[in-house]
Amino acid sequence: MEPTLDTLARADGQAKLPRLGGMARPNGIVIVSERFWAFAGVDGSLREGEMTPTPRLLRQVPLVRGLLRLGATLSPLMRRDGVVRRRERVFLGAVILGSFGFFALPDRLDLPAGLLLTVFMLAWIMRGRTLHLHGAEHRAIRAAEDRRLAETWSGSDRPSRFAARCGTNFAALVLPVAALGERIWPLPAAAVAILSLAVTMELWVAIEGSTRRVARVFLLPGLALQRLTTREPRLDETQVALRASASVLRRELEL
Repeated sequence: MEPTLDTLARADGQAKLPRLGGMARPNGIVIVSERFWAFAGVDGSLREGEMTPTPRLLRQVPLVRGLLRLGATLSPLMRRDGVVRRRERVFLGAVILGSFGFFALPDRLDLPAGLLLTVFMLAWIMRGRTLHLHGAEHRAIRAAEDRRLAETWSGSDRPSRFAARCGTNFAALVLPVAALGERIWPLPAAAVAILSLAVTMELWVAIEGSTRRVARVFLLPGLALQRLTTREPRLDETQVALRASASVLRRELEL
């Protein structure tokens, strides 16, 4: 049995696995846990690293913990030893900073600016094989949650390509929260933007962790958007995500 499949099979037998997240790239997939990240490329390459630790005390502080979690999600992209080149890091940083500036624009300009930025972001997100690899990332994470990693590797099982914890769901929530916050919070524009992200993250975590059907309704817009931001992956694309998952799980569980 090859090392990756062996790791996946052994992970399937664990009573508890670490919570995994991920991000699709045009040329591969990033899988992260609280402590480790791995990038598996479609060319067979594999890069590994450690996540930046955050103080345990801050992880318990409402609003702050959400911003820390959001920052951790972007960490493999923004760090120098991460998975993107310097030019892309600059572009991504400019987009993030630019989104904060919308709150300071006159009402007649914020919508056109938002649409323009959205077009640029969609062009950046959807280039290459990103949409198929995005679906593969979701499938691998769901396979870990259901302990079906080995079966998913072989193709005998195909977990859903849709995910409640996808960043698409977060984006669908943050827009109405930000629009409401701009009108009710008497704060500077930058503060409103940061607070909107923090509040949305708290809301997102509460919704995805709830078993009540009414709470899951809030995820429907994001799940609907995933029909645009994901495509059904081929088996070899799913295996890219599973290679990155195996790397993270091997180090987390010391398999």
